[in-house]
Amino acid sequence: MDRQKHRILMVSDFFFPNFGGVESHIYYLSQCLLKLGHKVRFIIGGDGPKRVRLEEMREKFSLQDRVEMLGAVPHAQVRSVLISGHIFLNSSLTEAFCIAILEAASCGLLTVSTRVGGVPEVLPDDMIVLAEPAPEDMVRAVRKAIDMLPGINPQVMHLQMKKLYSWDDVAKRTEIVYDRAVQSLTTNLLDRLPQYLTCGVWAGKLFCLVMIINYLLWCLLEFLQPAEGIEEVPDIGPLQARLDSRDDL
Repeated sequence: MDRQKHRILMVSDFFFPNFGGVESHIYYLSQCLLKLGHKVRFIIGGDGPKRVRLEEMREKFSLQDRVEMLGAVPHAQVRSVLISGHIFLNSSLTEAFCIAILEAASCGLLTVSTRVGGVPEVLPDDMIVLAEPAPEDMVRAVRKAIDMLPGINPQVMHLQMKKLYSWDDVAKRTEIVYDRAVQSLTTNLLDRLPQYLTCGVWAGKLFCLVMIINYLLWCLLEFLQPAEGIEEVPDIGPLQARLDSRDDL
């Protein structure tokens, strides 16, 4: 692949820790990759408090030709932005799941991400290059991703993602969790407190204190607004039954 055409995309909210220190990372990445012969262009979409710092960095180091700021991107246009690039960069300092890298992989982009939270479990190794949250390791990861690009087929990656994840599967798993919660035995506060104490010397005591406060708050709310006076949400039945009723109209 022509080294002149490596487009690295970032689409996220400009909030810490999603963009923790990213302004210095981009400058460092662009400088190091340029010295190594890789002329990359960063395409950044999103809005938030840290956007100003990123724009200041671009002006300070005259990176207008290497860093393009798109601003807030409407959800309907995110796909069009993603398919215009080659690599998706996620530099979050903390991340529970990161659905953004799923969207990028579904659009055929190879992902470079910091090794934080649950990110290592989201995508298979051939779709993502992980790095420590440090500029030097990010450079290594981006270089590795650039070397992998010739073997990436966006359409094949998209089809793989369709098999890995689906909202239907997520809905079924969520329903199972709720069903188990409903069927589980209800224990009183005194039975639950010893379980919280096993969470740690200090953490256990803190959790117990929080639970006691929550219990007292619940008692107060129950006194002010008894549960018997709250209208229950009616069970409207399965989705298919509602669809059938529409067809009969």
